[in-house]
Amino acid sequence: MALDGIVTRAIVHELQGCIGGRISKIHQPNGHDVVLTLRAQRGNSKLLVSASPTYPRVHYTEKTFLNPTEAPMFCMLLRKHCEGAIIENIRQIGMERIIHIDVRQRDELGDVSVKRIIIELMGRHSNIILLDPITETILDGIHHVTPSISSYRVVMPGFSYTAPPEQHKSNPLEISKTAFENSYTTAEEDASRWLVNAFSGLSPLIAGEITARAVAADSEKLTSTEGEYRIEAEALWNTFESLMGLVKNNAYTPVTGMNAKGKMIFSAIQLQSIQEGEKTYDTISKCMEDYYGDKAERDTVKQRVSDLLRFLQNERSKNIKKLDNLNKDLLEADDADKFRLWGELLFASLHQVNKGDKTAQLVNFYDEDQATITIQLDPLLTPSDNAQRYFKRYNKYKNSLAVIHDQLGKTKDEIAYLDNLLQQLSIASMNDIEEIRDELVQQGYLRDRNKKGKKKKKNDRPTVHQFTSSEGIDILVGKNNLQNEYVTNRLASANDTWLHTKDIPGSHVVIRSTDFGEATLEEAAQLAAYFSQAKESSSVPVDYTFIRHVRKPSGAKPGFVIYDHQKTLFVTPNEELIKSLPSTIKNG
Repeated sequence: MALDGIVTRAIVHELQGCIGGRISKIHQPNGHDVVLTLRAQRGNSKLLVSASPTYPRVHYTEKTFLNPTEAPMFCMLLRKHCEGAIIENIRQIGMERIIHIDVRQRDELGDVSVKRIIIELMGRHSNIILLDPITETILDGIHHVTPSISSYRVVMPGFSYTAPPEQHKSNPLEISKTAFENSYTTAEEDASRWLVNAFSGLSPLIAGEITARAVAADSEKLTSTEGEYRIEAEALWNTFESLMGLVKNNAYTPVTGMNAKGKMIFSAIQLQSIQEGEKTYDTISKCMEDYYGDKAERDTVKQRVSDLLRFLQNERSKNIKKLDNLNKDLLEADDADKFRLWGELLFASLHQVNKGDKTAQLVNFYDEDQATITIQLDPLLTPSDNAQRYFKRYNKYKNSLAVIHDQLGKTKDEIAYLDNLLQQLSIASMNDIEEIRDELVQQGYLRDRNKKGKKKKKNDRPTVHQFTSSEGIDILVGKNNLQNEYVTNRLASANDTWLHTKDIPGSHVVIRSTDFGEATLEEAAQLAAYFSQAKESSSVPVDYTFIRHVRKPSGAKPGFVIYDHQKTLFVTPNEELIKSLPSTIKNG
């Protein structure tokens, strides 16, 4: 990854098309992302601005975001000062990862009001700040920095804005050949490290690219210094100037791919360091949208699900152990008839056995061959008491067989239920996690952490993931049990088509139409396979039938159904196909 000054410059260049456009809507789906809906000459578009400490970024997005029912305070402030505003200017500060967006609107009194949105894409120090540019006063920031955190720079309402500390590096687009060569000649570091330390906006990835190109272009101009080879200044400058010329002219070729270490990387310019899977894009936004994908959300989800994951895995382990013990009990209980036989043989032969005997050799008169069997005895008991003891064991095991079989069934169902939840956690979004947590509370697995807080509204509906097939047909996908039940039992009609992976934990999928073609059926099966435990498999069996043939048994766990009249088709999940289907997320 290299969200550096060059990528930032490419983003700002692409965003120039927004100037003169209007910010029509503002949403804040989580604690570090803001989504601006823009209306400009190019039509409506969504701009994602993220101050994520791990994946800070700015780019146009096609993704659908589920917004909280109550907007955060920072979002409310942005709406007050920026919703309906005209974008007047978008610029990068030097070659730094800092973007300023100036907007103009009329305030409550009808006066023209200008505000500045400052986006700082600086790792864990990333921030989105709303500023009054006339007084340089901070109205608010998405992340607060208090005086106790930083004495140099406070980000709080009412404080004056202080820019991030300057690194005192040269602008790579403005340096002359002489200054470049003089600085490099006196430097002690290798070429790649020197480039990073000397110039603003150059990441190690781009510095390495410049160095590699210099070596490839003129390998004869390598000079030896104390056993190490050093690129000659002119060779390095030629490559540097060539690459910076592309950046200066905004001639970008956004690209993603894997480097020699098998790590995915992206850049606004072509990279020789990409070894495989190279993919180029029309715009830097498409490149970043594809590169980041769901990385940011997946990371946040991983942090939020760790406790649930641990709990479910522990519960599963307990049930696996219980299953082993039940199977052992079953083996013992299956010997119940043996104890009955021994009791009967002892009663029939009391005259042949004496108190104090440890064993008895008796003829099994039930056996065709009249074979002799050895029966273990308790020498402290009489022959009659020994017989009674075996009858008691027989009755105990006979009565326990029904209980054991019942417990075996329940334990297997419990393991299947937990496996289903673990699969759902693996594909869960932030909203899905809360629904899974709610389900576990409802089922009595977890205590309600929000007992004293707000009560959940009775009409609250689970999230619904809706895809549109290539034939324009709506396909609903449930990504957890609450969603599965809602999609299957509430939203679907009797003649809609229902799909699910055969004998594999996965999502309920519903085609909401009675009239569709093979393409829609194939795409719905792809969704069922993709959102299942068999996501990485090939030739995944997917059952499909009408909703009227799907039913939930009385007392069954959430999301569990039985069905009949099904047909089966086999698909290999195709992520590119899934991503190409238009989708949206709705609250019920």
